[in-house]
Amino acid sequence: MPRLTRRDFAVASLTLVVAFALLGATTFTPVKPKLELTPSKNPALTSAAFDWEKLAVKPTKVGAVRKVCQGPTPTLDELEIHITTLNKGEAAHAPHAHADEELLIVKEGTVEALVNGEWLKLGAGSIIFQASCIDHAIRNAGETPATYHVIKWNSPGMLKQLAEAKAAAKAAEAPAAK
Repeated sequence: MPRLTRRDFAVASLTLVVAFALLGATTFTPVKPKLELTPSKNPALTSAAFDWEKLAVKPTKVGAVRKVCQGPTPTLDELEIHITTLNKGEAAHAPHAHADEELLIVKEGTVEALVNGEWLKLGAGSIIFQASCIDHAIRNAGETPATYHVIKWNSPGMLKQLAEAKAAAKAAEAPAAK
């Protein structure tokens, strides 16, 4: 019997996550999203397939990015998927935190990811989950470009809460009327 590699385990794990998500989606009656409550002006995303060869590559200061999709879905305020390529020695951004959660899947190369305050070195097939409001970062730790898929989401109500919090902070910064 062949021995399972870490990559086999990662692919199997991702397959299980997708299978359970699809199973959950089939047990609920979808609710038509109320787009007027969703801060996004985009229509709700629907089932789609994205051909790697047809995704536009946009160069960045640190490598390149392929935007796949961004918008509301029937169950999320927003789903964003993009693919980043980092050149040797480059970082996507400084460590930071945000309210949305994200899943990164390393396609090729070697990265170091800041996860729960610890830098972890990971290769192709690795999966990184970054929880809400926890500092995270990623950088290319290899000798070749590193490419990874990013899947980010905002749960129902999050974008509205963020917009309200920003408005309240801006109002608090405004000088008091005399």
